[in-house]
Amino acid sequence: MDEKYFISNNFKEGRKVLTTIENELSRCTEFSMSVAFITESGLKPLLQTLRDLKDKGIKGRILTTDYLNFSEPKALEKLMEYDNIELRMYRCQSRDDGFHTKGYIFKMSDGDYHVIVGSSNLTQSALTKNIEWNTGINTKANDDYTQNLIDEFERLWNDDTHTFKYEDIKNDYQQKHTDFAKEIERIGFTNVPYEKLVPNKMQKAVIANLAESYERHDKKGLLISATGTGKTYASAFATLGLKPKKLLFIVHREQIAKQAKETYEKVYGKNHSFGLLSGSQKNYDADYLFSTMTMMAKEETLNRYRKDEFDIIVIDEVHRAGASSYQKIMAYFEPKYWFGMSATPERSDDFDIYNTFDHNILYEIRLKQALEEDLLCPFHYFGIKDIEIDGEVFDEDIDKHFDSLVSDTRVDYIIKNAEYFGFCGDRVKGLIFCRSIKEAQELSKKMNERGLRTVALAGDNTSQEDRQECIDRLVSDREDYLEYILTVDIFNEGVDIPEINQVIMLRPTKSVIIFVQQLGRGLRKAKDKEYVVVIDFIGNYKNNFMIPIALSGDRSYNKDSVRRYLFEGNKIIPGSSTIHFDEISKRRIFESIDVAKFGSVKQIKEAYNMVKEKLGRIPTLEEFDRYAEVDPLLMFANNSIGSYHNFLRNQESDYHIIFTPTQENMLRFISRKLAS
Repeated sequence: MDEKYFISNNFKEGRKVLTTIENELSRCTEFSMSVAFITESGLKPLLQTLRDLKDKGIKGRILTTDYLNFSEPKALEKLMEYDNIELRMYRCQSRDDGFHTKGYIFKMSDGDYHVIVGSSNLTQSALTKNIEWNTGINTKANDDYTQNLIDEFERLWNDDTHTFKYEDIKNDYQQKHTDFAKEIERIGFTNVPYEKLVPNKMQKAVIANLAESYERHDKKGLLISATGTGKTYASAFATLGLKPKKLLFIVHREQIAKQAKETYEKVYGKNHSFGLLSGSQKNYDADYLFSTMTMMAKEETLNRYRKDEFDIIVIDEVHRAGASSYQKIMAYFEPKYWFGMSATPERSDDFDIYNTFDHNILYEIRLKQALEEDLLCPFHYFGIKDIEIDGEVFDEDIDKHFDSLVSDTRVDYIIKNAEYFGFCGDRVKGLIFCRSIKEAQELSKKMNERGLRTVALAGDNTSQEDRQECIDRLVSDREDYLEYILTVDIFNEGVDIPEINQVIMLRPTKSVIIFVQQLGRGLRKAKDKEYVVVIDFIGNYKNNFMIPIALSGDRSYNKDSVRRYLFEGNKIIPGSSTIHFDEISKRRIFESIDVAKFGSVKQIKEAYNMVKEKLGRIPTLEEFDRYAEVDPLLMFANNSIGSYHNFLRNQESDYHIIFTPTQENMLRFISRKLAS
């Protein structure tokens, strides 16, 4: 009996059309598709699967059309690279003709067929987030429905009047597609300004919450917001409503101060006095002053201002506020309100940011929620194996592997994969994160020898002006444009480069925070940027388990959850973003998970302290479960802990509850046997 099932997009329920198609492709012995529209962004998440099919020699046929001239030539050119796939185009004879099929046919090893017919084209939104209705049927080859579908496909595929090999008509179609795009632009469909000064959902919440906090006469408030969601705009919109006579915005780099100043000028309007206080400019007397921390912390600078000079002081990247310079500034000034902003308030330097801001969190939005609310640019993440050289897989020892890391073989491998997975737009504007500046410099040199345009930047040997010049070359159309900036960590945070369309990671993941920061470099929305490609070269690293943890945002450190995300992450990540690992990378991550020691007393204590800092008191077990980065079940499984009560009794000086030995044993039993 045929098996029928409904296919739609709903990441909350673990459903995406994309994952169903990928699963069928991974199991079939041959496939045929007839889809009206194919876009580059729709093809991008299938690249890992298509590469696997090519390696296995699985033959495929794809039929599309010139109907409405919608299919993108770049996507069709990509399909032509596969010698196992034949691409044909059904050409409509007039505007009145239509071709609107969306059908996928997969032949299985037992001779049966799995087919999908419905509303989904090969476009990014159709495969991931649009409201789409499709029916999947697993059926025998001699079934009437299947045979009629196959017969219809064969009729269209072999229609000599309408259907042509794409390679024979590609030049003509490319010209028609270009002419059509120009006509659309001429009549104004795309002449809508990208950037509108309208607060997004997060920013509206911050405006309301800051106003309420200000009316309560609070002195401080903290905004925790994922990279790329618009923290600076949020602060500008929110503080504008308070009508400050004077405002100070403090950052750690001049470039960020300039960008923040430009943002405030757009929101506030230019009928105000805006100034920059940095190494290159000294506008001391502006009403709205944007200063680097270094300049403001100087005695001669502080002495220019009264303690209550500014109504509002905004500190960007406030997780740095534990540094002596920031502490000096905060000890001196007495504004009506301190406004702190950070994407990553959890730090490893024991500085309690939550306490510094009176545990007053104005709003909190992390990566997964930001993707869900469409505040970020979709990303297509590809975790691929780093190359083996002489049978050796890279591990954390950079000195041991340095010659191999910068070898011609690895450079060619990096470039090959960067070109294969590609980018969104007319040319690449990429960031490459390396292990060391020495590696970055050598890789940059060898990439340039191969015709690429790259530069290596380090934190200690480049000036702010040099960095800004390189960024301008990366994103502009200058004759001396750059394609890649290679660096170690100077672009981890606080740099706004929305145009980035490819991020390459060539280093071990040692921190969830840094992984998300580097991923976030490409997540800012920009005009004509539909997605960003992230390519992560994965070696034999002991902390590989952090990759799925960072991507999922689920830091419960539950091994089953981490393993499950490797298989199902693509179905449950919000929006149009996708996640793919090749088989070797999956194996390396599984091995890392297997040997990882989750649930140590140290790990649980660190997680506990973060929750306590956020709340400003001892958290209940329910609050620990809600806010902590580790699953309480790990605590109960640890023989030296056993129960939350026992953990608090041994780790918390403010906890004074005492139970009898019998009661403690009962708590331990309940915690271990019933908590899950």
